[in-house]
Amino acid sequence: MVIYLWQEFCTKFWNEDIWLPPNVTWADIAPGSSTEVHHADYRHLIFPLALALVILVIRYIFEKYWFAPVGVSLGIKCNRPKKAPTNPVLEKAYTSHKHLKYKQIQGLAKQLDMNERQVEWWFRLRRIQDKPSTLVKFCENSWRCLYYMFSFTYGCVILWEKPWLWDINECWINYPHQSVSDDVWWYYMFSMAFYWSLCASQFFDVKRKDFWQMFVHHIATIVLMCLSWICNLSRIGTLVLLVHDCADIFLEAAKMAKYAGYQKVCDIIFAIFTVLWIVTRLGFYPLWIIKNTSIEAPTLVPMFPAYYIFNGLLVLLLVLHVFWTYLIIKIAYKALNSGQMEGDIRSSSSNCSDGGASQ
Repeated sequence: MVIYLWQEFCTKFWNEDIWLPPNVTWADIAPGSSTEVHHADYRHLIFPLALALVILVIRYIFEKYWFAPVGVSLGIKCNRPKKAPTNPVLEKAYTSHKHLKYKQIQGLAKQLDMNERQVEWWFRLRRIQDKPSTLVKFCENSWRCLYYMFSFTYGCVILWEKPWLWDINECWINYPHQSVSDDVWWYYMFSMAFYWSLCASQFFDVKRKDFWQMFVHHIATIVLMCLSWICNLSRIGTLVLLVHDCADIFLEAAKMAKYAGYQKVCDIIFAIFTVLWIVTRLGFYPLWIIKNTSIEAPTLVPMFPAYYIFNGLLVLLLVLHVFWTYLIIKIAYKALNSGQMEGDIRSSSSNCSDGGASQ
């Protein structure tokens, strides 16, 4: 019964009238359906999950044996704060609420025969204990910077000779009967694997104020890539990836420079990042890609329901870009007034120091 219901659900969910252009069937774009066109294979979407595990292992090795030693050589200290005394009752309360109200503090003080200042001191010490070190943050940013450099460089190399890089309307010529070359296949697989790894690592990386915005961004990116792969929209997908990776290289590099104590270098890189971000995320992305998918593509190919979902996710990413641009401009404005970039870039750590200031 369960198998029958699942089959019925899959049949209705993967309705060709929803996911494919008119008069096109799954059989028409199935692998091996043509000797001339190598269509994308939806079964390959399992590969990024396995690759994500490999990426997490590679990241661990790089951070421990490369980025951390480099950070130490640059003078970044791995701060080891004093640990709070072992107290199961306070630890349980801390796990539930890292910041207690006054009445809760009073209750714990009476329960443990402590005064209120001792309870407050224990919680303050425990929060400091959880605060990530500068070296940890440096390693995280180094890893992301390395990946974005690799991804952007690889994307430029493989797309340089692709016709749709120079004429975006080529994304729709002969659609959906477009071959997926080996280089584009690897570009997609590694990109999806990286975002799957971010979805997992985000829960044990340094927590930031835009945690859920970033999580939505990663999920939307993965869904967008899976959808574009299944519907053979990989050409436009490669352009989206290329536009997104460019500025992120300088974002992570600026953070690295800041954590290493090179403030002037950080300011210069941050200025370059800000310009690139605005040009790519608020320039090329909406005026080149979304304009094409929203206005030009409907005149070249017949529309279908899944295409509107695809385009809606592209617009969702643009909304997130606008939100982050607001944060970036705020930081840039403060930097101009103070003479240097202060605070974290684009998002701030949610962990608080003794005085309650954001990281």
